[in-house]
Amino acid sequence: MQLFRQSTLLSLVFACFISLVSSNSFAEDAIYTRLFSSTAVSGYDAVAYFTQGKPVKGDSTYSLEYMGANWNFRNAENLEKFKANPASYAPQYGGYCAWAVAHNTTAKGDPTQWTIYEGKLYLNYDADIQSKWSTDKVNQILLANKNWPGVL
Repeated sequence: MQLFRQSTLLSLVFACFISLVSSNSFAEDAIYTRLFSSTAVSGYDAVAYFTQGKPVKGDSTYSLEYMGANWNFRNAENLEKFKANPASYAPQYGGYCAWAVAHNTTAKGDPTQWTIYEGKLYLNYDADIQSKWSTDKVNQILLANKNWPGVL
């Protein structure tokens, strides 16, 4: 009887392990957040890129949940703007690096490496990648649009 219990327990542990390492378990979230965080855009105010023309850290006092992530804003006015039309302010591709998505993969988006193009916010991994992306952003966006959200 003891051997049967050990065998059953071992089978259960193995089944749990397999479910943890299956490909579905590694699917990315629709909104990029850092490891052990649930905050979008690393806590930066997504509206400020459009209203102030630069990255501005948000304040958790002015926050909301959107698409499974927490979004912080500099003030109540920016929070209300985002609430009214989040798709207008949220970075494209969930805040993942636009260049990576164009190349059918994902990478973190750095909120200090950003571009607004045709009214949309794009983030890139770092300055080097942003430079590569910027030289051909029209084609990079076309490729990324084809890959998104399947790349997740």
